[in-house]
Amino acid sequence: MAGRSGHHDHGRSSSITPKVLTERLRHLERDGLVSRTYFAEVPPRVVYEITALGTSLAPLFAALADWSPNLAEVERARAAYDSARRERGAGRRRAPG
Repeated sequence: MAGRSGHHDHGRSSSITPKVLTERLRHLERDGLVSRTYFAEVPPRVVYEITALGTSLAPLFAALADWSPNLAEVERARAAYDSARRERGAGRRRAPG
């Protein structure tokens, strides 16, 4: 979200619904990370812009992006954990009570 963005500029690469997008943008606005400008036009128009506070998070997001190759390892760990839990669970039977 660099610079200004209209409400519908997010594209359709995500499965986020307009309602959820609006909720998330309002949360970001409340937190001071984006500013919202409403234009009383026909049709109405809203523009969101990242604030200085939002921009200050850029190093954090860059670090997350640098770390993202580890996500494959996280997925492997999850699969191993789930598999082990299923195996332990299959070995246990409840005693009739």
